[in-house]
Amino acid sequence: MLLNIKSLHVAINGKEIIKGLNLGVNQGEVHAIMGPNGTGKSTLAAAITGREGYEITQGEIWFKGRNIIGMPAEERANEGIFLSFQYPVEIPGVSMTNFMRTALNAQREYRGLPSIPAGEFLKMMEEKKNLVEIHSKLTNRSVNEGFSGGEKKKNEIFQMAMLQPSLAILDETDSGLDIDALKVVAKGVNELRSNDNAFIVITHYQRLLDFIVPDFVHVLYDGKIVKSGGKNLALELEEKGYEWIKEQYQATSEL
Repeated sequence: MLLNIKSLHVAINGKEIIKGLNLGVNQGEVHAIMGPNGTGKSTLAAAITGREGYEITQGEIWFKGRNIIGMPAEERANEGIFLSFQYPVEIPGVSMTNFMRTALNAQREYRGLPSIPAGEFLKMMEEKKNLVEIHSKLTNRSVNEGFSGGEKKKNEIFQMAMLQPSLAILDETDSGLDIDALKVVAKGVNELRSNDNAFIVITHYQRLLDFIVPDFVHVLYDGKIVKSGGKNLALELEEKGYEWIKEQYQATSEL
């Protein structure tokens, strides 16, 4: 199993957000995490990627057979975990080309590989730009500086294509996207899907899952996965709303 989360509890400033979550993800799978605001979806992403300020009070996170709790975020990234942020940040003065080459070479150094030759790197850049349909004028600018919301999300998919992670976590990557940008982002993700990697797609809405079809859908509520199923579960949520999940959860809790 690529990722195996066992009885995970996560707190922020002493307040418990994740309350005993279990999740298993194998290579070749796409898992969608859905749920209303404030239920712990982004907290789960932060816990997996090692973001500071999130205290794991109990449980384990196994990735490629190692318990990665306590592992620094940069080491997790080098091990092959990628996070597409809900709100990508701008990095003025740092060109996309230099940013990507530095990131790629840091990853290669961690894995005992030599730096990528300039010609090979530029060829790879062109291939991945075409894959995600990102214009060269964006990659020639500073990271995300002056980008629209859709351009920032496309840029993150481009970064993912360059780094080729084993596990990619997309934290509400559909937030603020119009339908055309959504299709381009989804196309990039679908092109990158393989039997050697896995995706966790965090979203509020079923519409993203029309384009990135998941193998499994999990509903997160009150810090736990309370219901799992196939793609039809997302359609059921679209029809019935999250109030249906809340009612089911409360009824179960009272038993």
